[in-house]
Amino acid sequence: MKKLLVLALLSIIFASCKSGSATVDRNEPKRENKSTVKHLIDTATDNIGVRYKAGGTTKSGYDCSGLVFTTFQSENITMPRSSYEQSKIGKIISFDDARKGDLIFFKTNKSKQINHVGLITERTGAEIKFVHSSTSKGVIISSTKEPYYQNSFVQINRVIE
Repeated sequence: MKKLLVLALLSIIFASCKSGSATVDRNEPKRENKSTVKHLIDTATDNIGVRYKAGGTTKSGYDCSGLVFTTFQSENITMPRSSYEQSKIGKIISFDDARKGDLIFFKTNKSKQINHVGLITERTGAEIKFVHSSTSKGVIISSTKEPYYQNSFVQINRVIE
């Protein structure tokens, strides 16, 4: 009788622990990911106006992949250093599924491989806005509606689920 009572109590304790943690697991990542994405966008956009610098990863100048590299590093997420290597991280998604925090990749200046990256800050209908470091203007927000980016767009990757 005593063994049955102990077993019954143990099963109640384990069952309640399991159901409690399942609820936390289901809700926590969404809240955490939303916060992470907001922080990434805030970090990247805080650099608007910083000049372009080839190989740059600091406020004294960024190249496009350096901005993404440093921005993700602020959330302790290690990214490759080049835009081409960054394009291999995460999951490729369709243009229509893009959302804030995704990475957008381009082949600019008739390049045969991906050579430019930005961080999506906004999506409204068929337009995506992204923060990036351009060689001519430094860190700015641009749009896929601009012909230059419309013609050189390649893919979008989701790194933060």
